[in-house]
Amino acid sequence: MINNKEETIKINKKKNIALIAHDNVKDELIKWVNSNLEELSKHNLSGTGTTASLIEEKTGLAVKKYKSGPLGGDQQIGARIAEGEIDFMIFFWDPLEAQPHDPDVKALLRIAVLYDIPVANNRATADFLLTSHLMHEEYYRHTFDTGYDTEERINKFKNSL
Repeated sequence: MINNKEETIKINKKKNIALIAHDNVKDELIKWVNSNLEELSKHNLSGTGTTASLIEEKTGLAVKKYKSGPLGGDQQIGARIAEGEIDFMIFFWDPLEAQPHDPDVKALLRIAVLYDIPVANNRATADFLLTSHLMHEEYYRHTFDTGYDTEERINKFKNSL
């Protein structure tokens, strides 16, 4: 359960965007990136290993590479979201094929919701997000105050010992 204490975190005009795609939809993401080169070039891009490498090769954009998703890349992206280093995610996932790292994918999506970052899981949503007037403005996302939550949990356990 999330507490009522809230923290606001600023997303700058220059977004930190993670680009991720499962194998069967990597081509679709690369096509989408190619059709949005001008806008994406204004932001900091990162991605899981294979996807980031392919985007760099096919588009010429600089993309910070993390490990491949099944090798821990999804968890690395999730950690960067929790640390405030990634504040926007385009994740084209394949809804028709089970992934060996499904628990990691679920954890990544959970963290994205928990830390209130914009997420697109398909081309239509990615188009809507990228063309939003908020892409060119600062934005304050709202998440729970982790410091308050930690303190509350410590007190709860102290009282039960």
